[in-house]
Amino acid sequence: MTGIGSVTKGRAVALAVMLCAALPAGAANAKPPLRDVPEIEDTLFIVAIADELSKKCDSLSARRLKGLSILLNLRAHANRLGYSDAEIRAQVESDAEKARMRAKGEAYLKSQGVRLDQPETYCAFGRAEIKKSSAIGALLKAK
Repeated sequence: MTGIGSVTKGRAVALAVMLCAALPAGAANAKPPLRDVPEIEDTLFIVAIADELSKKCDSLSARRLKGLSILLNLRAHANRLGYSDAEIRAQVESDAEKARMRAKGEAYLKSQGVRLDQPETYCAFGRAEIKKSSAIGALLKAK
């Protein structure tokens, strides 16, 4: 009976090797789009929200150096995950991705009580984020 078990294991190994050989080159190493990598997407989203708040509310300003530091660390992290600077730049500069992030941001802000046509609601939300010491609030300061 040990002979039958060995043949079965041998066939399984041979089948696995054949399946791997049949895969298109690079399929095993395919990376998801950066927007599908949560730690990248979530961090970009936080920075984008803080930036939008600082633009829409005159009494808030962005902590630009802190934001830049976060983005540089994020790029380094993406590089460690195997993404090239060109892939990262393509993601960040893509008109489609900018539109997607804008729609996502507007939906989030609305869900938090921000009225897109009322700048004072951006200010109230931003001040609340600062008070909570949230990830968004950490990127803002009251003037």
